Amino acid sequence: MSSETPAADGAPVSRRTADDGAARQPGMADVARLAGVSAQTVSRTLAGHPNVQHTTRAKVLAAVEELGYRKNNAARMLSSGRSRTIGVVTLRTTFYSRANLLFGIEAAAREAGYAVSTAATASLDTAAIESALSRLAEQDVEGVVLSVPLVHVSPRIERLTRSVPTVTVDGSRTPATEIVAVDQTLAARLATRHLIELGHKAVWHVSGPQEWLDAASRCAGWRDTLEEAGLSVPPVLEGDWTPASGYRNGLVLGKIPDVTAVFVASDEMAFGVIRALHELGRRVPEDISVVGVDDIALAEYCSPSLTTVAQPFAEMGALAVAHLLRHIADPDAAPEPASVEPVLVVRASTAAVDGPAARRS
Repeated sequence: MSSETPAADGAPVSRRTADDGAARQPGMADVARLAGVSAQTVSRTLAGHPNVQHTTRAKVLAAVEELGYRKNNAARMLSSGRSRTIGVVTLRTTFYSRANLLFGIEAAAREAGYAVSTAATASLDTAAIESALSRLAEQDVEGVVLSVPLVHVSPRIERLTRSVPTVTVDGSRTPATEIVAVDQTLAARLATRHLIELGHKAVWHVSGPQEWLDAASRCAGWRDTLEEAGLSVPPVLEGDWTPASGYRNGLVLGKIPDVTAVFVASDEMAFGVIRALHELGRRVPEDISVVGVDDIALAEYCSPSLTTVAQPFAEMGALAVAHLLRHIADPDAAPEPASVEPVLVVRASTAAVDGPAARRS
């Protein structure tokens, strides 16, 4: 069935109901009549244009809600030649850091009037990333945020990133992309220096997979900081970002009597390390201090609360979108890399050697 809603000028506006499958979908003209504005004003409002008055925006959105109007993206693209869509290539994973980065991208894109289309890849294989980029290109996205590391830049990846404005957020790049990244070397330096300042003479490291540039950069920052302090560099124990890999490495570390400090390349792996140490009777931080990276939501609430290096994922997402929109507006502009500084957050999982716990936030 259908009903009629009087427009601002008194003319009836047809509204489709759930029982009226044959009734036509309300159009932008219907929204304009009900709100008492022009179709152009409706278009500007729905595109997120900043110059629409608050009261006008409220009337248009109320009319949209009442009529059940849905934007016809295909028609809009045909008329404007633009999809108003950003593509994101991401890893198919449950890792908090990836999910939070995607949330930041989506929030910033929505604020700018863009939709987000995600192409998830199950691996870092070159062919898988090529496929994800191709799927987004076929959707006519206006730009791409590449949030997976490029282990190898193939000719096809280079062509695809030249044809569509692209920003990377993990430190890897092609000649045509811009970089927005956290300074991962600094993140490692902050963590390692904190442990050294607490009096630890050896700082062990549980790294992420070395094909990840983030993991390689953190490992390099850890090693350089130890060498600059005149301390020996213990063997690296490699994980795969999961708590299970942290647990396995924690079982190794907990059986080495001289271990007093561990820098773990992610909070999720750090949780696994702490669990293993607890099972082996090694107390954190009294016997072994542990520092993670990311500052995920659980870090503050685990026991003991985790000292970690915070990465501003939402800020990174917003910065990536801002750079991408600038790149879309001016594709010929020279790439401008941007780096976000991490911050050390001291909690209860670190302590001075044979002394009181470190000062906690």
